Parts: sequence; C-alpha cells; structure tokens
Amino acid sequence: MPAILAFDMNGTLLDTAALDPLFSDAFGRSDVRQQWFQQMIEMSMVATITGWYTNFSKLGRAALEAVAQKHGKDLPEDQLSGIIQKVRSLPAFPDVKPALHKLKDAEVRLAVLTNSPSSSAEESLSAAGIRGYFEQVLSVDMVQCFKPAAQVYRTAASRLGVSRAEMMLVAAHSWDTTGAIRAGCQAAFIRRPGEVLSSVDERPSIVINDMYELAGKILSNQAA
Repeated sequence: MPAILAFDMNGTLLDTAALDPLFSDAFGRSDVRQQWFQQMIEMSMVATITGWYTNFSKLGRAALEAVAQKHGKDLPEDQLSGIIQKVRSLPAFPDVKPALHKLKDAEVRLAVLTNSPSSSAEESLSAAGIRGYFEQVLSVDMVQCFKPAAQVYRTAASRLGVSRAEMMLVAAHSWDTTGAIRAGCQAAFIRRPGEVLSSVDERPSIVINDMYELAGKILSNQAA
C-alpha cells in the first residue's frame, strides 16, 4: 500500500486530445498532436542526458516549430502561441475528478509530479478544477532535469516526506512508470488512448484502464 500517489499531469490527469482541433486547423490533421508530444519528450530527454535544462513550456514551443518544419509548414505566431496557451487550460479526463474525490474522501495522500513548470502546472490544474485534491504540485524545476531521470522521483519522495518505496507514480506513459520503478518507487499505469507498456521494461504493480479502477484497487488494498 503506497503512502502517497504522485500523478503525472498532461496525458494522465489532463486530456491533451483537447488540442486536436487546433492541430487540425494548423496542419489539416489532428494526429500531428501526438508527433508534437513525442518531439517534446525527445527534446526533454536529450536535455537531461546532456546535462542542460530549460523549462518544458519553451521545449513545447520548440517542438511545435520542429514538427511544423517537418510538415513544411510556416505557422503564424497566433497559431503557435494559441496551441501553447491552450496547453494551460486542458480539461481533466471524465474519470479524474470522481476518482480523486473518492481517494481524497478516504484520506489517501495525493500529489502531482510533472515536467511542466510550477506556475503553468498550478494554472492548468486550477483551470481543470482539480487543484484542491493535491497537497503538493511538484515540478521538475526543483531538480532542473526532466522525468524519467531518477533524481526527479527521488527528490519528489523526499519532498513528500516518504521513502521512495512508499511513493506510487501514476502515469499513462511507459517511460514515466519505468523511470519511477528504476528509481525505487512503485508505479501504476493507466491505459489512456494510444498508450501502451513497453514489453522490455519492468511492469508496474498496478495496470488499469481508468482512474475508477485505480481508486478501487487502492481503496480495496487500504481496507485489507
């Protein structure tokens, strides 16, 4: 039984598919949104591996510019800034708020651990109406490197006052759950649309289809 659940934010709690209409307008196809997200993650991993850091919002814009170049697009400033600004007002997945409410009512400790800067993470969670469920919102700003670097999860556990083994990272990204497990934490993987586990990495102790299932498993374990 974990002492605290630390949730990834974008793609796990917040639905990045809300960006699809903007990508359809800019590129004529919504699936470029996934290409942009992967480009952003690639840039963050290169930054961490090479010992360089800038905030995730800047990487998001750089990734968008790179993807536009790949598609032969010269996006005007209003489209570039419009997509980046929309990231700060993504809706929560429908299962998120009811599940968080159940967990909070049962006095399960909840936190957020995100690659996003602290200010934009606070803004995003508030806009989605779920900030109040979390005792802390932890950003990789605190260590100046991105997930899945082990230092991120280790520092998060320390900030939350628990051992690494007592913290469970909840995410819809295989690279994130793998990073947490290899840093000595527990992990839960949510099968959000288009997300799958890697067959060569450690399997999270909890694999569920949505937050309702997560709450059910955590609360049944708590009762036991």
